[in-house]
Amino acid sequence: MLAGTLEKKQVEKKHGETRGHVIMNDLQSDMALMQRISRHDEAAFHQLYEMYGQRMFAYAYRLTNDPILAEDIMQDSLVSVWDSAKSYRGSSRLLTWLLGIVHHISTKSFRHSNQSITEEMENSVPDHSPMPEEWMQSRERIRILQAGMEKLSPDHRAVLDLVFYQGLSLNETAEVCGCPVGIVKSRLSYARNFLKGVLTRQEDLL
Repeated sequence: MLAGTLEKKQVEKKHGETRGHVIMNDLQSDMALMQRISRHDEAAFHQLYEMYGQRMFAYAYRLTNDPILAEDIMQDSLVSVWDSAKSYRGSSRLLTWLLGIVHHISTKSFRHSNQSITEEMENSVPDHSPMPEEWMQSRERIRILQAGMEKLSPDHRAVLDLVFYQGLSLNETAEVCGCPVGIVKSRLSYARNFLKGVLTRQEDLL
């Protein structure tokens, strides 16, 4: 039993070391790419666009529900990346840094046109379970969820997109949104339960 435990720990340690090396290599690649862009290397900028452009636009569109506005935000974000490439220090994944720029520019675009749901409203909804994957099993449910997301504030759409679609961690999501992790959890809980309620009410009518 002892030998088996030691072997398991050695495997886990080796796996952790491998994952750490992969993350480090990714950060080094990100740094190298951004350093080239900081020198106004157009080939490097095109590479960044090919790697992350679609996800940047998707995030902007998810926040705004407006393809034209999302395209404008995308273009402004790319200009910002080109101008501020030197500011990327590699303290986080490049995707996190890029989505932070998109989030900041998006926030400015709807700051005066959308009212965020208050923290008290967020905290009034209990957190029971994660958003179930089986919701996505039918086109009708997808349509219902998309309609429900349009009723959420940009702040709540942001955390849903970053966590469930972009695959960011809660800490990375907090970095993108510029708020504490606790606020991210609260917004995610509210949005998740709001969509569950939308789906349940629609299915009761079917």
